[in-house]
Amino acid sequence: MILVVTWMVKSTPDDIEVHTMGKVAGTASTGSVSEVLGRRSERDPDGPLAKCGGDWVTNRQMADAAARIAAGLSELGLGRGHRLAFIAPNRPEVLELLFGVARVGAIQVPLNYFLKGDFLRYQLADSDAQVLVCDAAGYAAAKPLLGETSVKHLVLLDEIDETPPMNAIAFESLQSAEGSGAPDEELSPQDPFAIIYTSGTTGMPKGCVLTHGSYVAGTAAFAEAGWIAPGDRIFTAFPLFHTSGQIIALMNALVVGESVCFEPAFSASTFISRAAEEQATVLQGVGPMAMAILAQPPEATSVEHSLRLASFIPMDPNSQAALSSRLGVPVTAAAYGQTEANPVTMGRLDGPAKPGSAGQASANFDIRLVDDDDREVGTSEIGEICVRPTEPWVMFSGYWNKPDATVEAFRNLWHHTGDFGRLDEDGFLYFVDRKKDALRRRGENISSFELEIAISGHPGIAQAAVVAEPSPLGEDDVRACVVAAPDTTLEAAELFEWFKERLPYFAVPRYVDVLEALPANAMGRVMKHVLREQGVSPDTWDFEAMGLTIGKDKRR
Repeated sequence: MILVVTWMVKSTPDDIEVHTMGKVAGTASTGSVSEVLGRRSERDPDGPLAKCGGDWVTNRQMADAAARIAAGLSELGLGRGHRLAFIAPNRPEVLELLFGVARVGAIQVPLNYFLKGDFLRYQLADSDAQVLVCDAAGYAAAKPLLGETSVKHLVLLDEIDETPPMNAIAFESLQSAEGSGAPDEELSPQDPFAIIYTSGTTGMPKGCVLTHGSYVAGTAAFAEAGWIAPGDRIFTAFPLFHTSGQIIALMNALVVGESVCFEPAFSASTFISRAAEEQATVLQGVGPMAMAILAQPPEATSVEHSLRLASFIPMDPNSQAALSSRLGVPVTAAAYGQTEANPVTMGRLDGPAKPGSAGQASANFDIRLVDDDDREVGTSEIGEICVRPTEPWVMFSGYWNKPDATVEAFRNLWHHTGDFGRLDEDGFLYFVDRKKDALRRRGENISSFELEIAISGHPGIAQAAVVAEPSPLGEDDVRACVVAAPDTTLEAAELFEWFKERLPYFAVPRYVDVLEALPANAMGRVMKHVLREQGVSPDTWDFEAMGLTIGKDKRR
């Protein structure tokens, strides 16, 4: 079920201040993702579009591949509005799959390929996906869960050494379908294209329903801000299960007339040299990637390159300056957005800049900061960041199967982001903190609610609460505060191994406090602010300091 929120943008009453100062130009969404690819293919058939661990794929080659994939998916019974989930790291087939799904009019459900156990079960079941596309590791994680889902067909990217428990075909079968007979649905900007799950705060993760219009519309803000330009070549390790890879990288390349090279995986020691090899002009990444690059010896980044800009979000001004000096190009982190609305703000390269800010509102959004009663706070005062669109279909249309959560988020006709910020007199936004209890680690959002349920599944743990600790790489490290079950003694090494087997690697706590009880109020609710104030103590287990870590080859 999708609850669609329809916006009517009206003039603003005199007593409400809406921050629009310094906006960059936006655009109404025009057509579907498939239509945009078709126009690009006709205009520049032999121009490069994307690369992901293989050869460069031209615009025409991608359009032809999309037609074949669409024909193959149609033969499986997948059509307009049906859901297809996929579990795979960055690889060429994923790019073809995205455009094939767009052409057939289905809805893609990209799943974080590190998910396993209850984390994976919930998203597969909640999305009601009929088709699952996965690599060998994704198949191994999903196999024991399939009986609790609506999946009827498996599409395998790799060979497996067993007979699958249901209908299964190789991805090559889709690639070899007859593209001339492929359906090409007439879609509009409001048609859904993706369900992308965000971390839950007071509940399970929510599936953001993103329309074709929301995929196309945000690219104008990046172009007007100078972050991208026709002819640019993006180099990134953004994952294709995330809006960063699908929209910020791929859709910008498609709509603006760029090309994009996706690394299969991020490597701090080779990131800059690989960008140079691919003749990239723009780097894209998240803050922890930049910090890892800065931690490399200077020779790892002292290579001749064709870069003109690097963007890593979030990143503090001092680190930006250090990386800019290292690379010899501007480094920006001035942007704010979330899966539901992106980009909300950006900093223009040719405009005024304020260190530490997230820029000013893009033309697609109005911004207000409000208190707990939804009344606007004053200039430079801290409030919850709320946004509304100025154009139709430029943001998500609701939470999948969660109409109450959709209505709550859009109360008083403004989308409440759950983030704290402040606006200065010139309309520059400064991100302050998350309002609720979600965590972000290594570029991944983590639901504290979901993680606490998973940790409480350990037979020796009676209660669990998780909080964030500042990470030296930026963002958060996870600290789990647990109460042992009666007559149980918890051991650090055993607990780590239990976490490692059942949690996505990025959600495995770095710190663990074993407490006699969790601080609670009169209603029995855990007072997490008390746990945050206590911080890491000499009695806290630090798995990293104990040598208990998960290598890159052990993450799936």
